[in-house]
Amino acid sequence: MSLVSSLKHSIFVRIYAGLLIVCLCVALFAQLLMDTINKERVQSYRENMATGAFHIVSEGLAHQDNEVQRDYWLSDASSLFGSEFKIVSIDEVDFNASELRRFEKENTVVRYVSQQTFADVYYRLPDNQGVLTARISQVTEQQVRAIAVFLLDDLSYYITLSDKRARLAQLEEKFSFPLAFKAVTALDLDPDQMARLRRDEVVILLQDTNTSKSNSSIKVIVPSEISDMAILIGPVPLFNWFPLNLIVSMILISMFLISLGVYALIFPLERKLQLIQVGVNEVSKGNLESQVQVIGQDEIARLAATFNAMTAHIKRLIESQRELTRAVSHELRTPVARIRFAVEMLADTEDEDSRFMQRDFIDEDIEALNGLIDEILTYAKLEEGSPKLDLEPVNLRELLEQIERETNALGKPIKIVTKLPNTKVEAIADRRYLHRVIQNLAGNALRYAETTIIISAWVKKGNAFVSVEDDGHGIPEADREKVFIPFSRLDDSRTRASGGYGLGLSIVSRIAFWFNGRMKVDESRDLGGARFVMTWPIKPLTQILAADELTQEKSERDFDA
Repeated sequence: MSLVSSLKHSIFVRIYAGLLIVCLCVALFAQLLMDTINKERVQSYRENMATGAFHIVSEGLAHQDNEVQRDYWLSDASSLFGSEFKIVSIDEVDFNASELRRFEKENTVVRYVSQQTFADVYYRLPDNQGVLTARISQVTEQQVRAIAVFLLDDLSYYITLSDKRARLAQLEEKFSFPLAFKAVTALDLDPDQMARLRRDEVVILLQDTNTSKSNSSIKVIVPSEISDMAILIGPVPLFNWFPLNLIVSMILISMFLISLGVYALIFPLERKLQLIQVGVNEVSKGNLESQVQVIGQDEIARLAATFNAMTAHIKRLIESQRELTRAVSHELRTPVARIRFAVEMLADTEDEDSRFMQRDFIDEDIEALNGLIDEILTYAKLEEGSPKLDLEPVNLRELLEQIERETNALGKPIKIVTKLPNTKVEAIADRRYLHRVIQNLAGNALRYAETTIIISAWVKKGNAFVSVEDDGHGIPEADREKVFIPFSRLDDSRTRASGGYGLGLSIVSRIAFWFNGRMKVDESRDLGGARFVMTWPIKPLTQILAADELTQEKSERDFDA
């Protein structure tokens, strides 16, 4: 598996990358949410701050007796405020439904243009047709002092202190900060501020955040007509972009979203582990039919696929052991019975030639027993687990020439044809086991061929091939898979009379599997009989082989699904 693929399917990388993505997404979301909330907060702040000022200007207009006085008063107010006040018809401006609802609540509408950093402020006059408007670039001290003058002008229409207090309480409902009459001695002013107040100047005080208050604010002290009394406007809170409650809310929301993201990353892994645990519990109870659902392509998914392969392999090994035990007991009975019969004959005869003949029979049966035991041990070694393979480059031409010599040495009246590859053709394999494969296939072909067998090898597209063909009766297509089953022998021309124990092809099949290859049998196009072909990759094995070919193929199909 390549490094890129390993990193792609790594649980650590996936969780780490997932957490990073979650944190980035949450940070972007928090930033967007903070900006959106602050945008709404600052808009609300502007409108609330403007409502009181524009309301008191509209009240000043209402005190004028005629249109000429209204125009003069509005012109003086514009000069004092530093921005031009105008009255326009409500139909001249395209107000949306939300803005019209604000007018109905007697609030201002502020349209802020961020590119040019100014705001158009609108306030509907009591006649419900005219709209008072002004364009404000920034809030200045001049505007604060102008509001104080407008407030004094409005209060001048009320004579007694109680009337002024009542009017101030009425106006306070339109402001977002308190308005009150205070004794000058109770304002805690320094001498310079007291002197300015005596000169009928407006005094502006800044309250910083190092006090007990949580936010900066200003207070405006306006001298009044009443002796030793002043109007206290404020404290007027300055806009705070990051108040503590907003920061705490953002932290809590971010922690909640991150926890959801972490849960979304961890839950699939937890679910997979739970499925594996359920499978392990079932297997511990002896239920070898249990299969774990394979989800995804990470290490846990591979673990689930391996667990399924292991469970199927254990089941197959148990079944194979039972079959092997039954088959071995059956195969051993025949030579043991022949030995017993020969021993009895040896005891009953007194003829020396007959004794030697029985002894030879016993030797043959003992040799047959030895051969059977060797075959069983070889098959069991290949069946129980991965054998130690001494992988090395094998010259296929030299190996086929060796097999040809050894097969001809048997003296069978069968013509052996070898199709030799180029002298430089090599494949990575265990030479001893590869020799065993071709030797078994050639021996099997000799038993069933009538005149000729063909042994060949070649390399194509990264795979190596060895093939053995004969001109016998062949194998029916329905029986081609059965020939690789241990101790299985067909009932046609490949009968027991041909010899063998039914393990040779099973051994060949297992060796092919441990080479990460496969065996197949079909019909020879040249000779018309059976053709056995083994295929395996010419490069060294780079993956861990499952213990059983069928379960490995199934786990790979499930894993890729």
